[in-house]
Amino acid sequence: MSAISSNQPLSKLPLFSLNTVQMRTFHTTWLMFFVCFFGWFGLAPLMPTIREDLGLTKSQVGNIIIASVSGTILARLIIGKLCDTWGPRKTAIRLLIAGSLPVFLVGLSKDYTSFLLFRLAISVIGASFVITQYHTSMMFAANIKGTANAVTGGWGNLGGGITNMVMPLIFTAIIGFGYTKAEAWRYAMIVPGVMMLIAAFLYYRFTKDTPAGNFDEIGYNKNKTRTDWSILADWRIWALTMAYAMCFGMEITFDNVASLHFTDTFHLSQSSAGFWAGIFGFMNIFARALGGIVSDKVGARFGMKGKGTLLALVLLLEGCGLLLFAQAGSLVFAIISMLSFALFLKMANGATYGIVPFINEKNVGLVSGIVGAGGNLGGMLFGFLFKSESISYVQAFTYIGCIVIAVSVIVMITRFVKKPVTEKEITPQMAFAE
Repeated sequence: MSAISSNQPLSKLPLFSLNTVQMRTFHTTWLMFFVCFFGWFGLAPLMPTIREDLGLTKSQVGNIIIASVSGTILARLIIGKLCDTWGPRKTAIRLLIAGSLPVFLVGLSKDYTSFLLFRLAISVIGASFVITQYHTSMMFAANIKGTANAVTGGWGNLGGGITNMVMPLIFTAIIGFGYTKAEAWRYAMIVPGVMMLIAAFLYYRFTKDTPAGNFDEIGYNKNKTRTDWSILADWRIWALTMAYAMCFGMEITFDNVASLHFTDTFHLSQSSAGFWAGIFGFMNIFARALGGIVSDKVGARFGMKGKGTLLALVLLLEGCGLLLFAQAGSLVFAIISMLSFALFLKMANGATYGIVPFINEKNVGLVSGIVGAGGNLGGMLFGFLFKSESISYVQAFTYIGCIVIAVSVIVMITRFVKKPVTEKEITPQMAFAE
């Protein structure tokens, strides 16, 4: 690659290459999000044990589920702005180091209140998603941006599936060394904490803010325009926010409740429940990327309108799949229906962020943060359904399925038309993002 082209966003995605700063950043940023997701939901597959150890009620478990995604809402808005000002590299390193602290310390919890507060603090690391999407948008050209965003987001989300599979194994291994169950779940969380510190070093060592260098090196902040808060009047942003609440919001909700649902409904062991919950997350290895790839293909042929229609369609199919899952009377049918709604849910994740970078190219970080926060807002609101003593998990899944279908209609009637940008509006960020 020539010196000139190496300073520009890539128009292709050579997945197995580490030869350029763009691809080194690509692989480091999805790995960073993967590690954060691992730490974020490391406690979820251990909740059957934690529930017994701390004597938690269903309502308290529901509050913990809500707390586990609530802190991320505000954090994603802040992180989006910090990416625009500090740059994604500094933002990621600082978030990883600060976020590792509650992951390490959650084992000190002795009761419901302390555990709830640690779970809330841990939720802040979910804002790492905004960094991943922002950083990838800086490294790739418009024709491949949706695909690149979907792959980094999907492979990062894969951490939610792997942690459901791996943390019960770590837990079991610690018990094998002679520790009690109450001690094992606490010591198990040291593993994701260490992983986060390693990821911080990798981000420091192998990434740059843009293909041309870090913000400090290229004088980005000197030319930075003020954030245009008028973008909040753009209905398209709120339609995408609702869409992401339905797909990613449901994803993190399911990551939280799947092990408990399979344990309580189908009487599986903690390890078996964690395995099947992990299969749901493991589909991120291809499904979110598929949504981004299809979004780019549809966009190339039908423009932004086509991307919007695709998003509405996969949301509709997600909602229908959720309704089937809610009615599953056997484990086999539950697994089949789970895989069906998981496919379309994760494609919807990718399709959403196939649109986000094009909504307002002056404020990619802020738009990404707002839409990303919508995902966690959805997860928080869904948590109230699983908290209720009068609503069963099956009823909660049914209600969510209906809500997802309703939002798909809203997305369908929203006009996702790319607005032209005048020459005066071009910023340094856009120069590298195009």
